[in-house]
Amino acid sequence: MTAKKIKINNTVISNDKKLVYISGPCIIESEAGYKKTAITLKKTFAKLKTKFILKASFDKANRTSHKAFRGIGFEKSVKFLSELKRELKINLLIDVHEPWQAERIKDIADIIQIPAFLCRQTDLLYACADTGKTINVKKGQFLAPWDMINAVKKIESRGNKSIMLTERGSSFGYGNLVVDMRSIEIMKETGYPVIFDCTHSIQRPGALGTATGGDIQFSLPLAKAATILKIAGIFMETHPNPAKALSDGPNSMRLSDVSKTVNMLNYVDQAARTAAKFRI
Repeated sequence: MTAKKIKINNTVISNDKKLVYISGPCIIESEAGYKKTAITLKKTFAKLKTKFILKASFDKANRTSHKAFRGIGFEKSVKFLSELKRELKINLLIDVHEPWQAERIKDIADIIQIPAFLCRQTDLLYACADTGKTINVKKGQFLAPWDMINAVKKIESRGNKSIMLTERGSSFGYGNLVVDMRSIEIMKETGYPVIFDCTHSIQRPGALGTATGGDIQFSLPLAKAATILKIAGIFMETHPNPAKALSDGPNSMRLSDVSKTVNMLNYVDQAARTAAKFRI
């Protein structure tokens, strides 16, 4: 299958191109904190001469506990992200949970993301597709990779063929995830860019009782394994101090580790594309 190319302003995303990174905190904990992290990420990726898309979440609608922090609010987030995007001149990915949200954020989001738990929600897929924006669909933990073609067809049926697919692990018993690397190759058969989420893939859902746990030490090994398969990009949540993060701390990468992680993955990516010339 010929690799399709998705263009986001000056960034081309394709399984045949260099890795693109999607990174940012799990959620906007505060405007000042998020902005500081965004500035650091922009500087880090610019220094590495690597394409980067800032990840933003205005709400975490599937927190383990009803007492968990969900965000600073939709209206406040939209206003803040609009100003931040204009100031920093960055590409922005925003996830949505309900159909009406797609129309509201389409003018500031370069990519609209469908959360894994919602990848089968037809009306949500339709609403996002109708914006004409690039849609990143995260594969549900409960879904076989070959079933993602149905999500693709739902979006395509609305005339939108700017699609990305993300692997983020599969349910393995209770409170655990496992990554089946076959999934990446299977989803690549659609031709659409495949992204590997190396931080959500090492979650332990509900492992802390009222919150999700995670095994961050496995994030880089899995990312390297996915990268050698020639994927389009890496998704990774990052936080200045994961131990104090208000959401997904146990599986978030420390902000200070981003540079060396990207350096390593870029090296693996280059090796993968060189090795591809000797395809059997």
